[in-house]
Amino acid sequence: MEDTQNTDSIAEARRYVANAEEIIQRSKYDPETKSYKDKKYVRIAGDTLWKGCLIALDAVFNVRKGKGRPSIKKYQETVAKRDGKLLKFLNLGYETMHLVMGYDGNRGKKVCDAGFEYANAIIDCCASLMPKVACA
Repeated sequence: MEDTQNTDSIAEARRYVANAEEIIQRSKYDPETKSYKDKKYVRIAGDTLWKGCLIALDAVFNVRKGKGRPSIKKYQETVAKRDGKLLKFLNLGYETMHLVMGYDGNRGKKVCDAGFEYANAIIDCCASLMPKVACA
């Protein structure tokens, strides 16, 4: 039963990425400046991407034990014990999606594209770390 829940969490995380793609399109891309026009939608898309990553990370690492919200440090410590590549994606993703897109609202297309790439990389890594469900 728990494996199905984790698989559902990965699917949910991917749904967040799809939602972020729809959101960023509302910002209207300006090819002349290679940027999105509306900071508001970039921020919402960045936050949505990051939340999707947290869903995937929580499905694998169970960081949300105890009271309160876990800090990025807790995620970093937990991930570092298991997968160095994922830790790199986590650090880059946190900075890009959560800070640069989500807080700063950086509208640069390359920045936003990187956010989507890191989100997919984090979710893919989490999916690969989950135990495989045997067919019945």
